[in-house]
Amino acid sequence: MRTAQEVLDHHLQAFGEGIDAIVSDFTEDSVVFTPDATFTGLSEIRAFFTAFVAGMPDGIWDVFTLTRNEVAGDVAYIVWHAHPWFPLGTDTFVVKDGKIQYQTFAAYVAPQG
Repeated sequence: MRTAQEVLDHHLQAFGEGIDAIVSDFTEDSVVFTPDATFTGLSEIRAFFTAFVAGMPDGIWDVFTLTRNEVAGDVAYIVWHAHPWFPLGTDTFVVKDGKIQYQTFAAYVAPQG
């Protein structure tokens, strides 16, 4: 069974592989909390990540930078940025049985223009 670090590593790598790879880290019982909504189960989580990835500006993955990556037991925490669009982002993951059971996501979106 994958550790929390292995799940996190795969989840971060999955953004370069596509939605199926991203969603493969979740189960029907998984929950993703964002500032605007809560997404439960594979269908809702897939819809969230599909919209999230589609809404990313060109070049964002070239500047995505992790500034903190810490795992304690079954909990993983990251802090990241992708300047100039996202000066600050943070995610927390609770891993159970090698899958993400719970994820929180929040990011500051910088005004553009």
